[in-house]
Amino acid sequence: MDISEIRLDIEAIEQNAALSEETNFNSRADAIDNLEFNVIDRIEGLLHTINRPDELIALKQYADRVKRRLEDINNNLFRRLRADIQAGGCRGAVFKSLIDQYVGRVSSGGSQPPDEIGYDSLDLFINGLLLSQAAPTETKDREPEMVYYQQTPARIILELVEKAHLTEKDIFYDVGSGLGQVPILVHLLTGATAKGVEFEPAYSDYARESAVDLNLSGVEFINTDARTADFSDGTVFFMYTPFAGRLLQAVLDKLLAESQQRVIKLFSYGPCTPQLARQSWLKSIDQNEAHLYKLGVFTTLL
Repeated sequence: MDISEIRLDIEAIEQNAALSEETNFNSRADAIDNLEFNVIDRIEGLLHTINRPDELIALKQYADRVKRRLEDINNNLFRRLRADIQAGGCRGAVFKSLIDQYVGRVSSGGSQPPDEIGYDSLDLFINGLLLSQAAPTETKDREPEMVYYQQTPARIILELVEKAHLTEKDIFYDVGSGLGQVPILVHLLTGATAKGVEFEPAYSDYARESAVDLNLSGVEFINTDARTADFSDGTVFFMYTPFAGRLLQAVLDKLLAESQQRVIKLFSYGPCTPQLARQSWLKSIDQNEAHLYKLGVFTTLL
């Protein structure tokens, strides 16, 4: 690709008026990716091999301007939608229709292969809307069986909401809640009280600040070890493999004790699912226990 072809690519994006329409979020996300990885990265590579660096530097600045303009459209959109959430006017079906409007209707489970995590434009939209600040640095050392934080794909959360049939009477727990995306999204979509249990103080503080910023009184984040957490009010639990081995089993044993008081539902994602499937007190609902990156759905045996 020569300089003239690169310029034509940038001009095509700049002159595409549809990209300025707020609802064309997917197309705008694709254009930003194209500028970042196929244009700007290519220019930076060529800067080391060509004898006209001034022209390439000017072209990179042009691409950066177009990219920033598209990002500004998204940032303005997120600020407006966050204001709607703060005012209490964007909950339940209204919030789900908002997702459908800007990202398109998301089918249950998405289209990712079962052995891949996979993120898409839905994650870009949810992250930009709900997690407006940069992620903090961890402050505590993890134990060997504590798994490093990785965000739950948004499509999996939407699938969980569809299958859990949560109501405002439910108490939802995300065990190993990280930056808080799951409880915040579950509460916005269902109205259920949602709680996150997180070992890392910086993550818990970040999540709490995000919920406060969105004026969500029905979301709570608890900075504690899941092995000592109080789950006595929980009805629905989710884990995206926050632990492994004996540590995971200790938390499951704690939930077993809770299940002797009432029926609870457990949802899982990732490598923890097979260990949940081996629990004699749990029944698999959807037979996804062999698929690490499909949503596992379990309920306690009566």
